[in-house]
Amino acid sequence: MPAPRQSQETLNLAPGPASLPLTTAQRSNLSPLTARGYMAWRSRSLTLLTGQAFPLRREAALFRALCRPRPGERWLDAGTSAGFYSGVLARAGCRVIAADLSAPMLAEGARREPHPGIDWLLTNLEASGLPDASFDGVTVGATLNETREPARLLAELARLTRPGGQLWLMYVCRTGGPLQRALGVPALGGLTFPDPAWVARRLPGWTRTDGLRVGVVAFERYVKGEGRS
Repeated sequence: MPAPRQSQETLNLAPGPASLPLTTAQRSNLSPLTARGYMAWRSRSLTLLTGQAFPLRREAALFRALCRPRPGERWLDAGTSAGFYSGVLARAGCRVIAADLSAPMLAEGARREPHPGIDWLLTNLEASGLPDASFDGVTVGATLNETREPARLLAELARLTRPGGQLWLMYVCRTGGPLQRALGVPALGGLTFPDPAWVARRLPGWTRTDGLRVGVVAFERYVKGEGRS
């Protein structure tokens, strides 16, 4: 696909929180060099973070086992980066909107996952402008740690999910340690590290059906209203 054009730093420049500048971590993803090397890091990141062997195939198997994506379902891969979850979903027969605020990441994702079931969307998902209840499911792979307004992101993803739909989250949990405090400094990344209880409070009307913590990494499945068991 042609590389999406990156014409503004914040994207979706409406008044309010969505117009806040990107975090340092988000801005780093605008680099083509970062995008090109991203999957080399992504393939090793969970092993480093959890302290045990955790390759991408294990992550994909966990997601498929808990979320059971079905052919014909419509999913949003929120903060797709290089398209890891988008590829898993497309191979399961789903239609996927792979959204990211980095044009180089989207171009890299399209290069790695040239599946006709994936549409690549350049947008800031803190204020996407997409229609309500558009998706059967949403995946979020660590984007919660990088976004400037995690509560606003969760509210937007909840709005975009149909009743009975599901939300899959993978993120690094709060530990309160010195490294996390340093990475939270704006100049060093501006990252946030949510606590699972805080995430649950930001999703009223949702049920957490599955929660697994491996080291500092949380994997969670939520269902909006009455979902499948």
